[in-house]
Amino acid sequence: MYRKMYLIRVFEERAEELYMEGKIWGTFHLYVGEEAVAVGACSALRTDDYITSTHRGHGHCIAKGADIKRMMAELLAKDTGYCRGLGGSMHIADVEKGNLGATGIVGSGIPIATGAALGCKLQKNDKVVLCFFGDGAANTGAFHESVNMAAIFRLPVVFVCENNMYAMSFSVKKAFALPDIAERAKGYGIPGVSIDGNNVLEVYETTKVAVERARQGEGPTFIEARTYRWKGHSKSDRQAYRTKEEVREWMNRDPIKFLEKYLREEKVKDEELENIKKQVEREIEEAIEFALKSPEPTLEEARRLVYA
Repeated sequence: MYRKMYLIRVFEERAEELYMEGKIWGTFHLYVGEEAVAVGACSALRTDDYITSTHRGHGHCIAKGADIKRMMAELLAKDTGYCRGLGGSMHIADVEKGNLGATGIVGSGIPIATGAALGCKLQKNDKVVLCFFGDGAANTGAFHESVNMAAIFRLPVVFVCENNMYAMSFSVKKAFALPDIAERAKGYGIPGVSIDGNNVLEVYETTKVAVERARQGEGPTFIEARTYRWKGHSKSDRQAYRTKEEVREWMNRDPIKFLEKYLREEKVKDEELENIKKQVEREIEEAIEFALKSPEPTLEEARRLVYA
């Protein structure tokens, strides 16, 4: 868990640097600060289980076991990327690892996850679908229709709401009448629980129970993981809607530092943690080198992949 969380953190930090250097085009949404949610939740899955992701999906992809070389190549719009450089930051998918894809449309992964869970039930396998989405997506029609359908048919899906306190620039305090988004689960007759999304162990234990419940045919669970994005909504976000004091307060609750403290209490040596960090940093640099040296997709290939 520690290795994957640190891998996500460094991947995102280096990707931001590449963006500032003009090597990544468009925009992208950084996952820094939310690492415990993706890693804790995906650690409760089997390798053949599925996930659906969001526009802030780099962390989900890495937590599910993605090849960071192919991920970095996709961000740099290279032919060796997961989507041949044509999807970019918001549309990474890794179907071989069970990642059914990220999407730039808020809430659109929720019906995809519900459909995948229906597929699992019809095929009578015991696979589970983990559906990541943000607090803003919980106010979309896709959310209500999908959760209702999943509840009615007792589908093997776990809904994980990453409540990072802001839908773009709109505070959850203004967007919801309930203090706990997970309270909405009662309206569908399914379990709902709010947890500390910066505590990877709590995320793991909670998701593990929900996954086993789904695997046994008992239907969906709604998990609200309260966390915080350290960076802006996207690279164009000036963050005028929140104070520097608020950001610092949440940064002091760094999920990686929390896990480091726990590991030290469990007698894990600092040397071992430092070795993990060095190994991860080498992997990231190798991924960047691979991506920079990779060819760009050709116009002919781009057309072939767009039209049937």
